[in-house]
Amino acid sequence: MNDPVPATVPDYDADLPAHVERALAEFLSGAGESIGSREPTFAPATSALREFVLGGGKRLRPTFAWWAWRGAGGDPAGDDAPGVIQVAASLELIQACALIHDDVLDSSDSRRGSPTVHVAFTRRHADEGWLGSPESFGLAAAVLIGDLALAWADDMFADAPLPSSTLRAARPAWRAMRTEVLAGQYLDVRTQATGDATVEAAMRVARLKTAAYTVQRPLHLGAALAGADTGLVERLLAFGGDLGVAFQLRDDLLGVFGDPSVTGKPAGDDLREGKRTLLVALGLHHANERGKVTEHDTIASAIGNADLGTSDVERVRAALDDLGAVEEVERRIDELTESALASLRLASLDEPAATQLTALAAKATKRAY
Repeated sequence: MNDPVPATVPDYDADLPAHVERALAEFLSGAGESIGSREPTFAPATSALREFVLGGGKRLRPTFAWWAWRGAGGDPAGDDAPGVIQVAASLELIQACALIHDDVLDSSDSRRGSPTVHVAFTRRHADEGWLGSPESFGLAAAVLIGDLALAWADDMFADAPLPSSTLRAARPAWRAMRTEVLAGQYLDVRTQATGDATVEAAMRVARLKTAAYTVQRPLHLGAALAGADTGLVERLLAFGGDLGVAFQLRDDLLGVFGDPSVTGKPAGDDLREGKRTLLVALGLHHANERGKVTEHDTIASAIGNADLGTSDVERVRAALDDLGAVEEVERRIDELTESALASLRLASLDEPAATQLTALAAKATKRAY
């Protein structure tokens, strides 16, 4: 009688994005079929969410969570590894919720080169000749699909094949992250509504909306799944806080100077949407300090101007550059990245996690425009 062939252990470290993608595809397929069998008219909504989640993205949050788990002693060949992959992948559903709702809040027409969810459902309403306002229907559909993503994120987390004690240890990070991302979104729209263009306001948004839920809490989540102590979690939070802000500052620069083929959004969209970023705040601050009225007015008039053209964006770019705002943001990115890496070294993570997180820090903050 032949001996049984031992099961092949997946190489999660080497092909992490593919395993995250597979976990998402399996969960979304099952969740969509379950509700679709009971209410077929909901199928376009679940299909839209599935296509949105699987249609692209850097998978940064699952990656940070995985390497924190590995660095805190997680065994990729152990029984917990598939469950950790599922928990890490569920972060992409929170991200989907945030992005779909962000596009509504910012009145964005496109993402990743495709119509945003609310625009796609507006068109669906118009094409079908339904009653009422196509725009109202599109907005309502996007809000509900974003809500569905958040609900399914909880389901995916809770159903992960992990001991209840392990999931319980990760719950504080999970709860904090969901609240912080919503608080950050509110702070962002409030800052736009009040017109607060100060450096302090821009940094508060960057820390709460991006740093906390993009880097800090995924790291916290992964470390908690591995049973990390408070000291390690605090060092990872310090690393994630500085790196997350640096990542946001890089994104702010891309929002004005980036290539649309790389960013997936039209150049200058952050300006059209009225984002009070650190880049803009520094530009206005330096213009006021130096009495540069023309440069100040060029920047100020661009913020929230939905009709901003290519030549207008070019003038804003020139003003920001001449005022030294770009150089200062670049300097802050470098300082925050160095501070983050210092905290990472103090964490003394297991390899290859330390090396991988160092590489992620470089990738997330490098110049790309």
